[in-house]
Amino acid sequence: MPLELGKSFNRSYSIRAPFLDGFYNIGIFFHKNSNFLLFSADPDFTKYPQKKLGTKINMFKNLESSKFCETFLELHNYRSDNLDITNQFNRVKDDYYKDVVFTLNESVTLSKLEDSGKTFYNTVMFYGLSIAGYENEFLFLIAERQHIVAKLKKKMVRTTGVQLATSKSSEILDEFHREFITSKINKATYAPIIDNTKILNLSEVDKQLEDEYNGRPTT
Repeated sequence: MPLELGKSFNRSYSIRAPFLDGFYNIGIFFHKNSNFLLFSADPDFTKYPQKKLGTKINMFKNLESSKFCETFLELHNYRSDNLDITNQFNRVKDDYYKDVVFTLNESVTLSKLEDSGKTFYNTVMFYGLSIAGYENEFLFLIAERQHIVAKLKKKMVRTTGVQLATSKSSEILDEFHREFITSKINKATYAPIIDNTKILNLSEVDKQLEDEYNGRPTT
């Protein structure tokens, strides 16, 4: 059944992603004047139709709710008078950079806005990531919408993700996620405890030196 779209979407971008012994045709739908994003994922396993069985597809409007993002990725949030950024993909965490593989990095520029000698671009960014050793069984695709609200002179950044995973790669992701949670708990448990009573600020040090110089007893 074809995906029915309303007036909220008037642009689309298509990615044909290799998966197992076939492909997934992934559509990203958006509006040129807003930050709405929507995915579709249609399997193409003409030679081996049974291969698509067992593949799970999950979509995430909030990347923080994804085990993959929580485990492997560092997300960026920031707000100011002219920036409103929510869950922007920043980088792969240092502890996992060998465990994550980039499979896609593309962008589409929709328009540009010039103001006070500066140029701002209205874009959609696409990042494809996988788990090392499971590139043919796992894909996490992030679509990042950078939308310029001209009236407010503000850039808004929003992200949406879609995950394609076989049962086997889902199990590996769960193992990594459990390891991440355990490591996080251990770091919190064994964090060094600092005795604040033994910390002197610079003003206290200066006062102590002054007292010693004037012959007054120090406490």
